[in-house]
Parts: sequence; structure tokens; C-alpha cells
Amino acid sequence: MGKLLDTIHSPADIKSFSVPELEALAQEIREQLILVLSKTGGHLGPNLGVVELTLAMHYVFNTPSDRFVFDVSHQAYIHKLLTGRRERFATMRQPGGLNGFALRTESEHDCYGAGHAGTALSAALGMAVARDLAGTKENIVAFAGDAAFTNGISFEALNNISQQTKRLIVVLNDNEWSIDRNVGAIANYLHKIVTNERYTNLHDSAARLLEKLGGKTARQMVRKAEEAAKGMLWPSMLFEEFGLTYYGPLDGHNIGLLIETFQFLKTQERPVLLHAITQKGRGFQPALDKQKKFHGLGPYDPDTGETTPAGQRTYSEVFAETLVKLADENSKVVAITAAMPNGTALDLFRPHHPRRYFDVGIAEEHGVIFAAGLATMGFRPFCAIYSTFLQRAFDPVVHDVCLQNLPVVFCMDRGGLSGDDGPTHHGLFDISYLRGIPNIIHMVPKDEDELADMMYTALLQPGPSAIRYPRGTGPGATVKAKPVALPIGKAEIISDGDEVAIFGLGALLPLAQQLAAELKRRGFSAAVINPRFVKPLDRDLLSGYGRRVSAIVTLEDHVLMGGFGSAVLEALSEMQIEVPVVRIGWPDRFIEHGKVEPLRAKYGISVEAALEKLTPYLQHKTRRQLVAR
Repeated sequence: MGKLLDTIHSPADIKSFSVPELEALAQEIREQLILVLSKTGGHLGPNLGVVELTLAMHYVFNTPSDRFVFDVSHQAYIHKLLTGRRERFATMRQPGGLNGFALRTESEHDCYGAGHAGTALSAALGMAVARDLAGTKENIVAFAGDAAFTNGISFEALNNISQQTKRLIVVLNDNEWSIDRNVGAIANYLHKIVTNERYTNLHDSAARLLEKLGGKTARQMVRKAEEAAKGMLWPSMLFEEFGLTYYGPLDGHNIGLLIETFQFLKTQERPVLLHAITQKGRGFQPALDKQKKFHGLGPYDPDTGETTPAGQRTYSEVFAETLVKLADENSKVVAITAAMPNGTALDLFRPHHPRRYFDVGIAEEHGVIFAAGLATMGFRPFCAIYSTFLQRAFDPVVHDVCLQNLPVVFCMDRGGLSGDDGPTHHGLFDISYLRGIPNIIHMVPKDEDELADMMYTALLQPGPSAIRYPRGTGPGATVKAKPVALPIGKAEIISDGDEVAIFGLGALLPLAQQLAAELKRRGFSAAVINPRFVKPLDRDLLSGYGRRVSAIVTLEDHVLMGGFGSAVLEALSEMQIEVPVVRIGWPDRFIEHGKVEPLRAKYGISVEAALEKLTPYLQHKTRRQLVAR
């Protein structure tokens, strides 16, 4: 016979498997994950940890009629393998291939798209209420990791579940739990008793008898004693108080036990929570040795787990190293991350200033307000939060930081396209959602050295600042030993010209230089400007070029709507300067995952596209000269 995995075309194919066959299938799935992700990159550790859980869920439930709502959904790779996408699995995170997260447009089995943490319980509750209103009977399962419960949205949902529905299953995938063998054995033993139907009936009958003999007061006393005893063994009380009946903790890698438990839970007419203990990176020793590096990663050696050694430093690393220097010289500098110490490189800051490093968990709103509180006491918080995740804290940025004009610095990693991670992680909206807020200064560096200068500049300001910088490496600029302060709102002229003014924002400055070189080759004089500041704009420089050139070009790694080019248009209009503006940036749509350069070419973020758009505005030169090769 061939591999068991090769026989899987839909979840129905595993329902006839025995437990030993499911265990063998789990091993094959782990081998497939390790092999494929070594080529494509992806979230290896989380998926290795949920193989048995996912198999058991698909064995007991029936998607797509039953619905699985994955929190973040970075752990949905096994789900994809089992739901008709096995033959395309090697395309994971590749252009035109499978998305690294659940995606409603990819499969009917993906009932809810995700990418940010803390959404599963709310979405699942909405589905459960819709089911109840419709009078149907499908099962709704919310699958969330323990980290998701550091997010406030999860607790907002918990606060409503028992009031809104009588049937919802929450799976708490706990891969950081520390529990020794004895407690685990006791937990499994008690779990078998609790999930036994005879025990449940006996427990209810005994309670009724107790009430007859001793009244309701006696029953309540015993109930309180029972809850206290349970609380000594495991943290069930929190969920019980929210109205969810708690089961666990149990071994999240015991397929037989998981199947038995899910079969029991699907019969319950009350909200339930299953607490499963799993091992992140299970089955791949390098992932167990280096868990942090195997959450989300690029290609690696499938035998050793070694990744390609990094070359030059990334923007994130330069940010962290600069922050260490600033903190060395200023005791008020503090660093804040929202569960992304490795992604933002603040894990490099932590050893130098551990008391001034704060990881608030997946709680961006809290992190921003926490920073505001620190700022009121004279501290200088640097909040390192991805551009896409700072969206979640928009209200605190406005209300708690900018309204009070507090000196919080938002360091927005992944500003721009985030490549393989796709639309949930692209940082393409921060200029538009920040530049309309009073008091904030918004900066974009052209290289690593300018990032350091901007951090120092932000440190000196009396109010809030934001700095956006891209994922990965920059042009490789040497970072000065001591950063310098930049004049607020002043751009840098890279090269002068009289016919076209090209504003290349941040990472797209090299594209501006390429465009200028091509225009020069065709007989045009083009200026190249490094804007540095989105807010405030250098209106004096803009006015000067706007009154003398035939056209202005803006290049930005951001959506066009409300972006840097829009700010330029608005400023020119206010100054009553009529000059054509060619805006190059991302269109009004969510951009798919893929490699950055091909996506830029596809959506017209290129020299060729800029030349084509410039053609109508350079009347004194012939069209043939402009488009000639």
C-alpha cells in the first residue's frame, strides 16, 4: 500500500481509520510538514504541535457543515492537508499557491479567514448564534492557542458566550504549559470519569438527592467545595466563572483520548472548553531545541533545521541596536513589544536593559495605553509593533497618545509589503491611518543609518512620533556611531533636476533613482528627493519644485488612497500650485501573498509604469523619445 496521506482527498477519508492508523498518519503528516516547509518556509512549530488535535477534530466533526474557526490560523496547515489541498501543499506561501493562513476564498472548509490573534471566540460565537437563530444543528469549534488569551478580544468574547448560546466548543491549545507526569496522570484519570455518561448522570442524581436531604444550601456548599478542589488541581475556575464547562488538561497528542473527548463534547448542550496540552515543534528535534526560531521561518535544512546565515543586518536589528545605544545614554528609554520580541528584534535589547523591556502579550491596545501611562511619568516608550498589528490599537493611538500629546514613539516594523505572509500581514495602511491625527510626526527612512537618526530625532520630541520601515534588509548603509537629529519636516535632495521631481519614499528611493537615470538617458532632467517626513511635509521644497517642473512623481510602498502621494496632492492644492502628479503605489485592493519584486511589477510599481504615466505630461519632448528603448 502507498502512504496513508496519499489516500486522503477529503476529511471523510480518515473516518474509517483505526487509532493506530491515525497515529501512523500523524507521523506522515509531520514528515510532510518538515519537508515542504524546509523549501517554502512557514509556521512549522505550531503545526507540528497540533497534528493529533486536527486529526481528531476532523475524525469526529464534519466540515464544511461543522465549522472550525482557527485563531490566527497559522496552525491550519494540517487542516489544509485533510481538506482537498494535499496535492497543492508544496505551493504553500508561494506565488499563486496556498495561503499561509485560513482563507475563505481558498476552500469551503475555511469558514473564517484570520491572521491576527484573538478573533476566533468572537467569530465562532457569531456563527453559533446564527445557527441557533436559523434552527440548525451544526457544531461550531473555536480553536485558539494559549497566547490568544492574552488578547482582550478573547475575554470580551468569553464574557458573552454563555449568555448567547448553549452550544459552542472552545479548544484551548496550550503549548507552553508546564505539568509533571503525576499531575498529568491524575488529570487524565479524572477526565475519563468526568466525560463518562454514567458518571454525569450519577453526579446529577446525587446532587438532587443531596438537595432533598439537606436543601439547596447543602448543595451549594458541596458545589463550592468541588470548585475549590478543582481549582487546586488546574485553572478551570476562570472558564467556569465565564459559564464554560471546563475539561482537561489532557494530552493533546493522544488521538484516542481526543476522539473520545470530542465525541462527548459534541453532545453537550452547554458551552464547553477543552484544555489540551501540546508540544510545539513535536517530532522535529531542532524545533524543540530552538522553538522561537521555528514559529514562523524561512527555508531551512530538513535534517538539521539550520537556516541560511543572514548577511547584512535587517532593519529590525538596526532598530534594536540603536535602541540599546539610546537606552545606554538615557535612563528613561523603555521598549515595548506585543508578543513579538524576535520579529521586532527586541530580544536583542532585552539582555542589555531587562528592567526596561516589556512584552505585553498579544495586546496591542493595552501596549499603547501602557506606553501612554509611562510617558506621563517622564519615560520615553518605544513601541515596536508591526504596521499591520498597530491597526488594532488605532483608538489608543488617537485618544490616549496623540490627544494628550505624549512622547510615545511607534516603531512600525514591516511597513510596506510583507511578501509571503500575505494580506493579513502587509503593512500598507499606516500612512493613511496615522497622517490625519493631530500632533503626530511620521517619518520614513531611506536606509539603516537614517532609521537610527529618526529614532534619535523622535526621542527629542515633546509629542508622539511614528517611524515605518520595511521587513528584511536595507541597502546596507553604514550606521554612524552616534545618530544625529534631523530637522523636522525637511526633505533631502539627492540630486537636482528641472523637468521632473521624483519623491521616493523610504524603501522606494532606489526606484526613484532608477527612474531618474532612465529619464536622463532619454534626455530629461529629473530631481530625486528623499522625503523623510510624511507628516509634516516639506512644503517649501514641494512648492519650489511644483512651480518649476513639468510633473511630480511620488513612489511609496503603501496604498495610494490616503497615502504619501495623496498628502502631496493635498498640499499642492492648498498652495494653489497646478502641476501634474503621477502617483506610484499599491491599488485600492488587498494584495495577495508572493515575492515582493514580482508583485511590484504586477501592480505597476516599476520604472516602466512610471514612464508610461509620465508620457502625457512631458509635451515638449516627443512620445518616441520617452518610450524608446
